[in-house]
Amino acid sequence: MNLELNLSKSVFFVTCPKGVEYLLADELSTFGLGLVRNAPAGAWVEGPLEAGYRACLWSRLANRVILHVDEVAATSADELYDGVVHLDWQQHISVDGSFRVNFIGENEAIRNTQFGAQRVKDGIVDRFTVSGGKRPAVAAKAPDVTVSARLHRGRLALGIDISGHSLHQRGYRTEQGQAPLKENLAAALLMRAGWPEIAAAGGDFVDPMCGSGTLVIEAAMMALDIAPGRRREHFGFEKWLGHQPQSWLSLRQEAEKRAYEGKQGKVPRFSGFDQDSRVISTAQNNAQRAGLESLIEFQVRPIEELALGDDRADTGLVLVNPPYGERMSDRKALASLYESLGDAVKKAATGWQLGVFTGAPEFGKSIGLRSFKQYKLFNGKLPAQLLLFTIDEASVRTPRDPVAPGEILPRIANEERAAMLRNRLKKNTKTIGQWARKQEISCYRLYDADMPEYALAIDIYEDWVHVQEYVAPKSIDERSARERLAEALAVIPEALGIERDQMVSKQRQRQTGTNQYEKQDVSGEFFQVQEHGCTLRVNLKDYLDTGLFLDHRPVRHWIQQHARGKRFLNLFCYTGAATVHAVAGGASRSLSLDLSKTYVGWAQENLALNKADPQKHKVEQTDCLAWLAARPKPDQLYDLIFMDPPTFSNSARMADILDVQKDHAKLIRQAMARLSSDGLLIFSSNFRRFKLDEELASEFEIEEVTLSTLDKDFQRNARIHRCWHIRHNA
Repeated sequence: MNLELNLSKSVFFVTCPKGVEYLLADELSTFGLGLVRNAPAGAWVEGPLEAGYRACLWSRLANRVILHVDEVAATSADELYDGVVHLDWQQHISVDGSFRVNFIGENEAIRNTQFGAQRVKDGIVDRFTVSGGKRPAVAAKAPDVTVSARLHRGRLALGIDISGHSLHQRGYRTEQGQAPLKENLAAALLMRAGWPEIAAAGGDFVDPMCGSGTLVIEAAMMALDIAPGRRREHFGFEKWLGHQPQSWLSLRQEAEKRAYEGKQGKVPRFSGFDQDSRVISTAQNNAQRAGLESLIEFQVRPIEELALGDDRADTGLVLVNPPYGERMSDRKALASLYESLGDAVKKAATGWQLGVFTGAPEFGKSIGLRSFKQYKLFNGKLPAQLLLFTIDEASVRTPRDPVAPGEILPRIANEERAAMLRNRLKKNTKTIGQWARKQEISCYRLYDADMPEYALAIDIYEDWVHVQEYVAPKSIDERSARERLAEALAVIPEALGIERDQMVSKQRQRQTGTNQYEKQDVSGEFFQVQEHGCTLRVNLKDYLDTGLFLDHRPVRHWIQQHARGKRFLNLFCYTGAATVHAVAGGASRSLSLDLSKTYVGWAQENLALNKADPQKHKVEQTDCLAWLAARPKPDQLYDLIFMDPPTFSNSARMADILDVQKDHAKLIRQAMARLSSDGLLIFSSNFRRFKLDEELASEFEIEEVTLSTLDKDFQRNARIHRCWHIRHNA
């Protein structure tokens, strides 16, 4: 990217804590940065350089703002070097200055970050010296410019880190308590808890276990419109050759004006309490460095003595990060601590909102209130949840909440059997859940009929649990099956540390006709999930399927990795998830076809969410059987085709009945007629007794790739689908 010509619209990669990506994208949009695509622990955005400066100064959520320079191939060390050395680094780094390289990622050729960083340094230095000129110095500490190099699947993204030190470091916290929250995570909790709206309505803020005061200070800065970067002494762009000092000065002056105006008039009350006098002293010092010592009240006070005074506001937020086992040797004491918290807020803060950020959400029930919302986040690498409550009589948790009409009553008929399920779920959470977190996968199968007594598929969709009951064999008594389902529905929330209203339960039946398309409910409750940098809409309640076939995750990922520059065709496209991945991987154009109006609309929404150009990436409602049977047009050749037909369909809108076992050979031949000479057809079927027609092997090059298309969460159920790569004979 030529920065001198494109300063009006630069591309940035902005990083943040895991779980905060959606909030970050929303925040960046207020600075004039439009979303290009979501990414794990960050977002790609575009906008003017001034908007990037504004993000450095005003983002409460970001870690780093990286101005994108270019992306080069890096499947080998030499290829990486060649890509780096051909870039014009003289635009960014002064020959008399210094730089360093922050390198992240690895592959088969580049197995450690130190080696990768060295090859990038070599490329930059050689760019300067290729014509016998001087070269800038390499400085491990306090460089003039920091070059960001992020290696991901054979591609190296290069940029200039214009933030400098991580933006979570506001400059006020030089002392800290025993287990402090990072400032940007504290800001994310405040946003999720609705603090900006509460403050605007005249509400007050209290943290009854404030530690070093981070939550209270961030709440005050947010409510008073104080830029989080206002007191930072250094930013990474100050000695970068593309820096625009006048633009930056204007932003700093604006921030000073807003900080002054924010303290005028009536401001909320900000209070922090803790039973440890040492951390209260630390909190007071931190507030002084933030320039807020006169506006924040810190007191030594145990949770049992929480009192907000007779003049407290009618509305407000209590937000707390209590101990959850990492800081207390005896986790048994946590239940009583959370119970004391619940008793204190019910007595002192009726009508307010309560937010509890915890790595032990199973203790949340001890608070004695029903949580109306839960968010999964990370405190560093530790999985945690933000539980939100309304402090009122209607939210008080009774020993057994009433069961909705028609709902199966959760009860335990066989404690020993239920204990086995509980233990299995906890074990799977540690193994499969840990694997999913490392892979940055938020939607996965946790349990798949692991125990014959409980024939269930249990899937995790971020904060939600989706339970599907497989139809019991005729040999199983119906009453016994219902009893075991009731046991499972009682155990699952307890074992996974969720509220019962976060669990959706369905019965999985064999699909006949069009029942996979028929609505099961009319909730209209869609939400967005992330998969390998793509954003996808799911609905757990309204249809038998959710809008995302989890078992095809590796297939979609493979498509994303191999779609660059290719024409992509998605037959029987469902909600278009595979097309979204193809677009993210750089497909030049795509066509997605499905008979269902519902799923065509859903696919269009998925593509729009991921900024796909509707002129290049089209979704059409059509009968795939009739479309394939028609003579191909000259412009209907594709380089990559994905076809995953239903097992059986007799929809009245189809020209013929579809039986995948009987019809697949014809479908494959017709699809191959649309495939370019060196293209690839990916064919998949989830019919358990499916057998590929042997005659096809004499017509095409066929390779079964099923084993490589099963992630860890589906390896227990290797028959979930079968998959082949099919090419024209050489």
